[in-house]
Amino acid sequence: MTDKTQGGFLISQIKQISGRIFEKLLVNAGVEAFNGAQGRILYVLWQEDGIPIVELSQKTGLAKTTLTSMLDRMESTNLIVRVFDKTDRRQIRIELTEMARELSEEYNKVSSEMNEIYYAGFSDDEIIAFEDTLQRILKNLNERVNKL
Repeated sequence: MTDKTQGGFLISQIKQISGRIFEKLLVNAGVEAFNGAQGRILYVLWQEDGIPIVELSQKTGLAKTTLTSMLDRMESTNLIVRVFDKTDRRQIRIELTEMARELSEEYNKVSSEMNEIYYAGFSDDEIIAFEDTLQRILKNLNERVNKL
């Protein structure tokens, strides 16, 4: 492998620029109840509501300390509630409020628009190959983070 690879740098740039675009698209769609980072949390909860903080941390890739402060803000804006597990009161589950559930349709529209921006000019085969490569990178990173 050459010392001239730029994958990490490019991914970082993509994250920064796409985050700015996504924020603007959310505002344009009238979805100002949350920011893009909070959208990651909501997206996971829209797929599976009522999960423990540890699992939410794993699925969003956010550190538990970062996640906790974000959840505090989301709870204060009525997007989520913390609920004690009925079978294990030591465990707290994160659940969506009705307000947050209602935002999923608009969020999905903005996500579709982002996908169109990301993949403009790509063939289906290129998209599949690219996402397979990203999955491999993510797997490598997850394996390493657990060893640190």
